Amino acid sequence: MNGTASASNTSTPLPRSYLFVPGDRPERFDKALASGADAVILDLEDAVPVAAKEAAREAVLRWLSARTFAASPQIVVRINAVGTPQHAADVDACRHGVHAVVLPKSERVDDLARLAQALPGVALLPLVETAVGFAAALELARAPAVQRLVFGSIDFQHDLGIDGEGEELLFFRSQLVLYSRLASLAAPVDGVSTVLDDAALIHTEALRARRLGFGAKLCIHPKQIAPVHAAFAPTAAQLDWARRVIAAADAAGGAAVALDGAMVDRPVILRAQALLDQAR
Repeated sequence: MNGTASASNTSTPLPRSYLFVPGDRPERFDKALASGADAVILDLEDAVPVAAKEAAREAVLRWLSARTFAASPQIVVRINAVGTPQHAADVDACRHGVHAVVLPKSERVDDLARLAQALPGVALLPLVETAVGFAAALELARAPAVQRLVFGSIDFQHDLGIDGEGEELLFFRSQLVLYSRLASLAAPVDGVSTVLDDAALIHTEALRARRLGFGAKLCIHPKQIAPVHAAFAPTAAQLDWARRVIAAADAAGGAAVALDGAMVDRPVILRAQALLDQAR
């Protein structure tokens, strides 16, 4: 198989967008790569009927074998959950040419540890989508090879009987952000927006995720990518403020300084620098 580099060997920024493409639709794989998404998730789980799962896995393997490993877009595979008949074969299909693997129904650290051992150099993305998984989320975040947590918000609502995905999930989203920070992980990935043709609503949902501390969002259609990227990019006003903060701090030479009637101290400078770094 062409290309044996792993996610740990690349220096590309972490994705802002992860676009799902069904594993049994190989004619869509290259289109997904050209969509502008930062990462493409070849889905062997929910998007594929049980009767088509073996054919989907073979299609993913053929496609991966024909590709040269490239840093961007990142190639991710969502395998079937531990305990399913497809799990072991799915893991074998991810041994080369894959940046990361999404493990659905992530609930146990031991499962992630075995996956990390089976796929050295491949980043793991535990999908937190059950009550049990959420209760273990901090432990999952600290498991070997985990790159960031992913919130499976729709399945999570179903598991807990939650009606609504706004303020009803605020606590759970905030906790995943906290757990990621405690485990020194990158900011987590928010769940999908189910709307396809309302760019303003998609942008609003992605912006909410960003404000809560998320760093990316799952996408189910190429139309969602542009509003998601816009939401995770600093605004012109934010960048103007950041540049003025850095300039004021540099001019002060370490002395206390105020900008727009507010004190500029180290946390403010770090925030400004982070915005400028994100823009680059």
